[in-house]
Parts: sequence; C-alpha cells; structure tokens
Amino acid sequence: MKILSRQQIEPLIAFSEIVAAIEQGFMAYSKGECVIPPVASLHFESPPGECHIKYGYSKNGKYYVVKIASGFKGNFKLGLPTGNGLMLLFDKHTGKSLAILLDEGYLTELRTAAAGCVAAKYLAPKNISCVGIVGTGAQAFYQLQLLSHATQCRKVMVWGRNDAKVNKFIQHPALSDWNISPAASLDTLTLNCNLIVTTTSSTEPLLFADQIRPGTHITAVGADDSGKQELDPSLFSITDRIIVDSRSQCEKIGDTSYAFKKGILNHDRMIELGQVISQPSLGRTSEEQITIADLTGVAIQDLQIATFIYEKFQNNNHLSK
Repeated sequence: MKILSRQQIEPLIAFSEIVAAIEQGFMAYSKGECVIPPVASLHFESPPGECHIKYGYSKNGKYYVVKIASGFKGNFKLGLPTGNGLMLLFDKHTGKSLAILLDEGYLTELRTAAAGCVAAKYLAPKNISCVGIVGTGAQAFYQLQLLSHATQCRKVMVWGRNDAKVNKFIQHPALSDWNISPAASLDTLTLNCNLIVTTTSSTEPLLFADQIRPGTHITAVGADDSGKQELDPSLFSITDRIIVDSRSQCEKIGDTSYAFKKGILNHDRMIELGQVISQPSLGRTSEEQITIADLTGVAIQDLQIATFIYEKFQNNNHLSK
C-alpha cells in the first residue's frame, strides 16, 4: 500500500488534466455508470465543525474510494487550516488497500474547483465582463485559479466580510495574473459580474433574484451540507437553466434543495452537469439566459482525482526504474 503525503501529491497535479478527469467523471455519473451512496455526515457543536464521508465506484473502473473531509471554522484562531482530510483508494476486484492519500483536504479543494471550472466552461456566457468571487477562503482561491482554464477574462471582483482577508486574497502571488478589485457590496459585485462563484459556508442567503442581471451564470459551491445556503430560493424562479452535480443529492442539500422544498422548482427542471457535458444544448443557449450550477460535491469527483494521483505516481515510479 502506498502512503502519499501532500508534499508528494502536489508535484503530480496538472490542472488541465484534473479538469478533464472531473469532466469525464460527471458524464459517467449521469449515465448511471457509478455507484455513489448518500453522503455520511457528522456535525459537532463544541467547537463547531463537520465531517463528510463520501464513497463510491465506477462500474467500469478498477477502484473504489472512501474520502473523509472535515471543516472546523474556528481553526484559524489556532493557526490551523479550516479544512482537512484524506482519501483511501482500494482495488475494486479484491478489496486490497492500494493508497492512502494524506492530502490534508487539498484534493477535495482541487476537485471542487475543477467542477466549478467545468460548470463555467459549459454554462458561462461567451463574453464574460468580470468574474465575481463571493468569499475569500481556500475554495475561493482555487476556484479562481482553475477558472483560467475556462475563460480568457482576467477582471475579477471579490467580496468578503473581512477586509483584511479580502486584501490578502487580492495580493496572493499565485493570483497575480488576475486583475482583482474589492467589491464594496454584493450589489456592486452582481451589477458588474456576469460569472459569479459563491464559496462561503453561509447559513443564510447572500444573493437574491433582484440583484442578478440577465446573462449571468452563478456557480454555487458553498452549501455542501444541510443548514448551509448562499442563494435565495427566489433566484430559481428567474433562472433559465438549473444545473446540479447530482439531482438526488441536490433535492436534499445545497441551494437547490431550498427551492425544491418550497415548490419553486421540481425534479424535472434540474439538469445534471454530466448531461450538459454530453449534450451542451441542455445548458446555456443564449447570452441573455440566467444559469445556476449548484455543486454539492459527489464521490465520483473524489474517485477521479484519487485515481489520477495514484496512477500518475505509479507511472512516474515505473519510469524512474
């Protein structure tokens, strides 16, 4: 069994290859080629935190994956990252443990950002005037990094509750290719941006229907568990295309679930991202449409990125012998 640290994993990463792997995974999932049980979650009160366990396999693949990811908001006071975790990869035919990827949550951040990139590739308007990033944490950073593979636009507005974190985000050396400015308010951001990514752990809506201009695409990734919410249900009543990573999962958690439970949308209006990749006409068909991608995180993403890392590590070792 291989045990890989984050330091061993990072050099194996190629963003464009990760995006392609995630794209293939979404298609396989929506074609019914994967077995993905419901997410298992733990919630903690003192201190507040959460742990998600996601697992599954592809019927046509060699492996199955078990991913454990945690999030503890108060960690920054201890000088620790908010998120952490690891991935376990097994041989699907024998159950043999093949690898422990001690990625410290890095691969979860990356596969989520890759999903955002895929969503933008298929759903964002062709002419993006400005990218809006809601949030200033690790996921905001990775979403913007990977969006360079989906758009030529380099103008960005970022909004966050903490000015110091906004400034730190703007000044991050890895984002120097982007022309980033702070948004004084979410109204300012929505007025100027037609590709918006929400990345917070908010428990109440941040964006509302009356803020969104025609032709806007929103990718929402923050509401990955019950109790989290970034988009007001009113948004779904004005949206032309509602795209989800998993229809069954997004009826239970995520921003879409609030609109679903209120009867604002039904099962048939939810289109899976994998369906759009296979048939792009199911997505955006005009520059004036408003589109939403609600990404709650599906284990096929974990399987794809864990498989990529393991096989690349094995191939590199083989070539070096």
